[in-house]
Amino acid sequence: HVQLVESGGGSVQAGGSLRLSCAASTGTFRSACMGWIRQVSGKEREGVASIDSDGETTYADSVKGRFTISRDNAKNTVYLQMNSLQTEDTAMYYCAMGVPSCQRFDYWGQGTQVTVS
Repeated sequence: HVQLVESGGGSVQAGGSLRLSCAASTGTFRSACMGWIRQVSGKEREGVASIDSDGETTYADSVKGRFTISRDNAKNTVYLQMNSLQTEDTAMYYCAMGVPSCQRFDYWGQGTQVTVS
C-alpha cells in the first residue's frame, strides 16, 4: 500500500513563498513520476508540475518561472518550491505518483491547503 504524505501548506501573503513536501512510503518512488495537482473547491483539478524518474520536469503555464519541482530519491520525497505566490494560487495541493510514467497518477496524497491573501 503506497502512502503519500504532503506537508508545508499554509497561509501566506501575495508575493511570498512556500515549500511543499511529499514523502512516499515506497521505494517504487525512484522509478515513478511524481506530480503536484491543485484544486479549488467547485473547479476542476489543475496539473501544476511533474517530474519523472529521469528528472525531467513539466509545468503549467500559470506557474512557470515561479514554481520549481524537485525530488530527493534518497528520501523518497518530492518538493514544490512556490515563489511569488498570487491569490490565484490558493487551492488544495495534492501530491500524486504515477508508475511508471506521468500519463496516469495511480496514488494520491490527502492534500495540503495553500491560501494566498
